[in-house]
Amino acid sequence: MIPAADWTAWTCRVRVAVTDHAALDEAVQLLTDLMADVDVAASRFRDDSELAALDRAAGAWTSISPLFTELLAVSLRAARLTDGDVDPTVGASLSGLGYDRDVEEIRADGIVLAVPAPGWRSIELDEENCRVRLAPGVRLDLGATAKAWTADTAAGAITAATGSGCLVSIGGDVAVAGPPPAAGWRIRVEDVTGNPDAAPAGPAAVVTIADGGLATSSVTARRWQRAGVWLHHLVDPHTGMPPVPAWRTVSAAAGSCVDANVLSTAAVVRCNRVWPLLREAGLPARLVTADGQVLTVGGWPEERAA
Repeated sequence: MIPAADWTAWTCRVRVAVTDHAALDEAVQLLTDLMADVDVAASRFRDDSELAALDRAAGAWTSISPLFTELLAVSLRAARLTDGDVDPTVGASLSGLGYDRDVEEIRADGIVLAVPAPGWRSIELDEENCRVRLAPGVRLDLGATAKAWTADTAAGAITAATGSGCLVSIGGDVAVAGPPPAAGWRIRVEDVTGNPDAAPAGPAAVVTIADGGLATSSVTARRWQRAGVWLHHLVDPHTGMPPVPAWRTVSAAAGSCVDANVLSTAAVVRCNRVWPLLREAGLPARLVTADGQVLTVGGWPEERAA
């Protein structure tokens, strides 16, 4: 049995597993500390975050921490790679859908506003001097990349500190580092993250990875109803609304959890326009249609449809 610890944070399930039992306590502490630091930097839901301070900066240059600088740089790279389909300027878009607080607290009787994102080019980031300027009215949300970056960074830090092989999973964003178990890290992929020891509720697959990362983006998670309309947290930046769900779940594997997450998120946003992106990326991916049919590309193991 591989030593592991599980808890809930950021309204999702968190797991850290190590190949060396003696490393587990330090691994949990390192991950917990990093998640706390990322929350202070990039949370949309706390007034004292660096991200919230940018909302009050009114278009002025603002000094930011090295951590927040890196998180922003990662989000801008994702936007460039996907032609803006994964875009950090969707903060106002998500607020227009009611997602301006934890999902469990969203009121069903509010209105739905389609607020297209202004686009990532409205961000000026000076990485060398750790400062940023947003065009007036631009609001950020780094959820598309910050969780995956945290998984990557924590896994690397745990292995560097302990020498142990490590797996970090934050809400379906998985990163591994160091020497893997003899049979590799076995990971179950399904529509909604949950207890990996319980029976899956829908289409599911078990894959094995030895390095890099794996991410799943799903329209069946983080859903809420508002004004009689079902909404979810994956937004098309060009419309400010959730995309028409061609895929209810997309999973991808890559050299890092960030790269896997960028591909899986962009695939959901692009709907049936995803095929050129998948061909260009050449990465293993699994796509589940709205009615549960499973398609695999890029060397992902084939499986039977539900």
